[in-house]
Amino acid sequence: MNRRAWFLFLVVSVLWGIPYFLIKIAIEDLSPLLVVFGRVAIAAIVLLPFAAARGTLSKLRGRMGPVFVLAFVHILGPFLLITYGETHISSSLTGLLIAVEPVAIALLMIRSERLTPIRVAGLALGFGGVALLVGLDLSGDRLGLLGAGMVLVAAISYAVATMLVQRRLADVPAESLVGATTGITALALAPFAVFSLPAEPVRVEAWAALAVLGFFCTALALLAFYQLIGQVGSTRAGLVTYVNPVVAVLLGVALLDEHFGVSTIVGFTLVAAGCWLSTRPVPATIGAVGEPVAAGRV
Repeated sequence: MNRRAWFLFLVVSVLWGIPYFLIKIAIEDLSPLLVVFGRVAIAAIVLLPFAAARGTLSKLRGRMGPVFVLAFVHILGPFLLITYGETHISSSLTGLLIAVEPVAIALLMIRSERLTPIRVAGLALGFGGVALLVGLDLSGDRLGLLGAGMVLVAAISYAVATMLVQRRLADVPAESLVGATTGITALALAPFAVFSLPAEPVRVEAWAALAVLGFFCTALALLAFYQLIGQVGSTRAGLVTYVNPVVAVLLGVALLDEHFGVSTIVGFTLVAAGCWLSTRPVPATIGAVGEPVAAGRV
């Protein structure tokens, strides 16, 4: 991975390390469906005019089939599943389940990207580090198993979406791709969102959390993520879900005075080692099919 790829990797890791906390704030006053609608609508309102000004919307012509599929498997489905899932399970367990994504991508890509022993070790170390960081908090209501299942399905859906971007949509400019998928999701949810409007006054904190979710954690994060896929391929890009919990823990220590112990240090070390091993170059004998998408394609 070059410097630009590492920069995109860190940007996405930070921007996707804070949504679980923000979602918890937003759903105290807003329904989960309205939170999802709000964040994608904000992203679409920001990005579609930008894409139109750059003249890149024409790149979507003839590609709307895969774009519609991407909207459902990368945004509509996972966003709803995670947001509703978090009403039944802790944010730490959510982060652990989402970290299944790199393993799912590796298994789905096994025909075109060989799983070397070093990469397998990296995936295992990284997941172990995430488990140490978030702990094994299985607390939740009696529907906790359902909530965990919803988040796990979302993680697998993310893996499929990441592969779809690499294989079918790598040449579509990121601002047009994200603008289109968030716009499609917003239109699909709009009729239901009308019936989910709050009946009671909403705190400023909830609106602020929704605004940050929409602009930073959706619009900007997806822009950076799709560019990252174009730089390094789906397998390496999916590793951001190992680093998200690191960011969440660091924010907790810095802002909420949470505990920073030996398990935290060991967890950080395992995640760093896992990411390093998993991003090592694969031997060139794989052939052209297994090569990541060329840099600068999105």
